[in-house]
Amino acid sequence: MESPFGLRLRVASYVLAGLALFLILYLHLLPALLAGLLVYALVNALAPLLQRHLPGAHAHWLIVALLSVIVVGLLTLAILGAVGFLRSELGNPSAVFERLMPLLERARTQLPQIVVDHLPDSIDDFRAVAVEWMREHAAQLQLAGKTAARVIVHLLIGMVLGAMIALYNARPNGRGGPLAETLAARCANLVDSFHDIVFAQVKISALNTLFTGIFLLLILPLFGVHLPLAKTLVVVTFVAGLLPVIGNLISNTVIFVVGMSISLGVAIAALVFLIVIHKLEYFLNARIVGTQIRARAWELLIAMLLMESAFGAPGLIAAPIYYAYLKRELGAAKLI
Repeated sequence: MESPFGLRLRVASYVLAGLALFLILYLHLLPALLAGLLVYALVNALAPLLQRHLPGAHAHWLIVALLSVIVVGLLTLAILGAVGFLRSELGNPSAVFERLMPLLERARTQLPQIVVDHLPDSIDDFRAVAVEWMREHAAQLQLAGKTAARVIVHLLIGMVLGAMIALYNARPNGRGGPLAETLAARCANLVDSFHDIVFAQVKISALNTLFTGIFLLLILPLFGVHLPLAKTLVVVTFVAGLLPVIGNLISNTVIFVVGMSISLGVAIAALVFLIVIHKLEYFLNARIVGTQIRARAWELLIAMLLMESAFGAPGLIAAPIYYAYLKRELGAAKLI
């Protein structure tokens, strides 16, 4: 039976962990948390593989240090590479206007007349509408630019913090007093929950992206259909797929809308293919989610709905991780 002191310690750790998770969303620090957890989870997952060849406490610390540098460097290059790819794919604003006008012209033959009446007639009209919209929303665009810059800074800081914590935990000495050890158990459960939810979702998103890429880049071109921004759509499919349940809806909607710019038949064919693929993936996804996340789709949807209502888009992103952490803590306490 747990002693009163141990019970107070555990309750205090739950309160502090809950407060920390709330403040992370309230203070808009979610990007830093996710980046830190990703680096920490990757380092901890890779370190045992190298530890087999270099045993010893000091060798373990050196392995963790090397992996931390490599993981942070690769993630930074991945972020820069993704930004560079999207910029090269989309091109400069003038080129974007010129690429969108053919889509609008084809859309005129597919969309209802009430929608067509609101579309610009030429590239000059389209550019004028875009410039006017940017002028009216200059304050929001400036805020969005500052927010994007802050998110990138938070990502970099989070990755560095994740590497530093991994290095600290690799030291052979103890972690501190009883409260520190109890809080470390809460953090370990959070890391395990993050590992389960993210790595499972990465597998699902990668599988979905593979099939979608085959359809957009191989199957459609065989029939003489070249979807605009096909490579960008593949990237969008992977990124959106990292969100459980709702990610597929986002990517499928974008692909359907782009397919409408070609013809209604292409859009319907794309939608049918995506639905069939998702049905075939359902059994594999259920196995992945069931073994790693241990949560049903409706449970995640309810958690995402509540968190989005409370915290907006950050809450939507954090909901699966927070919910997986809650279930892990309740399971450890033998309450579920």
